[in-house]
Amino acid sequence: MIALPPLVEPAAPLTEAEFARYSRHVLLPQLGEPGQRRLKAARVLVLGAGGLGAPALQYLAAAGVGTLGIIDDDVVEESNLQRQVIHATADIGRAKVDSAAAAVTALNPHVRVRTHGLRLTAENAPGILADYDLVLDGADNFPTRYLVSDAAAELGLPVLWASVLGFDAQVSLFWSRPPAGDGVTLRDLFPHPPAPGAVPSCSQAGVVGAMVGQVGSLLATEAVKLIAGIGHPLLGRVLVFDALAAAWRELPLRRRTGLRTTSLTPAPTAPAAGPGPSTPTAVPTLPTLPAGPTGPTGQAGPPEPTGVPVVAEVPAGVTLLDVREPDEVAGGAIPGSVHIPLARVLTTVGRAELSRREPVVVYCRTGPRAERAAAELAADGYDVSVLAGGWSAWSSAHPGEPARAGAR
Repeated sequence: MIALPPLVEPAAPLTEAEFARYSRHVLLPQLGEPGQRRLKAARVLVLGAGGLGAPALQYLAAAGVGTLGIIDDDVVEESNLQRQVIHATADIGRAKVDSAAAAVTALNPHVRVRTHGLRLTAENAPGILADYDLVLDGADNFPTRYLVSDAAAELGLPVLWASVLGFDAQVSLFWSRPPAGDGVTLRDLFPHPPAPGAVPSCSQAGVVGAMVGQVGSLLATEAVKLIAGIGHPLLGRVLVFDALAAAWRELPLRRRTGLRTTSLTPAPTAPAAGPGPSTPTAVPTLPTLPAGPTGPTGQAGPPEPTGVPVVAEVPAGVTLLDVREPDEVAGGAIPGSVHIPLARVLTTVGRAELSRREPVVVYCRTGPRAERAAAELAADGYDVSVLAGGWSAWSSAHPGEPARAGAR
C-alpha cells in the first residue's frame, strides 16, 4: 500500500460555526484542523445522483467539502427511492440534480453546490471535469464510465469508482498520473466495455439498497482520505464486497503494458494453509464485467430456468407478457402484449395479475429477463414459455407492423 500527499492546499481558517459543525473531525489527530481546511478547499464532482451518488453526496456535504458538483440528466422516479436516499417521495418527477442540491444545501449551507443537469459527452466532459480536484463515478452505464475515465486520465484527475449489482460490489481509485505509485485507469481493469446487453442493469437484475449505501459511504470516506492526504488510498487495489457472505476481499490492480494487459490475483491477507490458486482469480460478475457463471465466492449465481420451453413465434390463445421496463415499452411493444415489469412479476401480487386459464409467453429485449420471469412463473404453476429473441427479434421480423402494448 502507498501513501499520497494531500490533494489540495488548506483553505482559510475555520469560522466558529464551521469549527462547531466539524469538531468531531478536528478531534481526529490524522485529520485535525489542517485536514478540515483541505476539505473546505476541495472541489469534488459526483457523477450521478443515484444509488452511489446519493450517500456519497450526503456524507461529503456533512464532512464539509467546500464545493460539490452534481452531474445527472435524469428525474426522480418512485423505483429510485429504495436506494437513492437523497431524494424523497415529494421529489418524484423532479430533476435529480435539483433534488440532490436542495438536500445538500439543507444538510450543510456552508457547501457550495454546482449542478450540471446534462448528459456527459466527449465534447463537454473535459471542460466540466477540469473545474474539479476529484471525481466520484457513480454512473449507471458503460459509455459514461469509460468517457469519464478517459477524460480524467487526460487531465490527470483522480477518479474514485464503484460498481454494484445485486449483492456484489467493487470499489477502486483510478489515477493516470498520481504523485506516487503507478497510475491505473478503468481500462487497466477492463480494457473495453462489455457488449450491449451482456451485463444486466440494476433495473434488470436488482440491487440491495442498503448495500449501495455502504459502498457510497465508502467512496465518501476514500474521498476524505485522498483530499487530506491521510491513510492509504485504493490506488492499485480493487475492493470486492459480497454482501451475502458479509465478506470483503482485495485484488491488486497493475498498469497494463503493451496492450495494457493485467492479471488480477487476490492480495495475500494471511499465511495460506496450502498452495494458493494456480490461475488468476477474476473479479466477480458486476455491472462493469461480462456476465459469468459464479459470484465472487464461487457460489452459483441465480438458478437457470429449467423445463421452460422456447417458442419461435407467438401462438394463438396465449397471454403475451412483456417484462421490460416502462421506458423500453415506450419505444415499442408487440401488439396485444401485457406489460408487467420483471421486478413486479417476481412478486406474488404481480403474478396474480396474470390469468392461469391460458398459457403465458414471456419476452423482454433479448431473453435473459424473460427466462428469469418464466422460471418464476413455472415454479408458481403457470403454463409458460419464452419467446426466442424477444422484442429485438420480433421487431426485426416485423418492421412494418404497429408496435403497441396492450393494457396491463
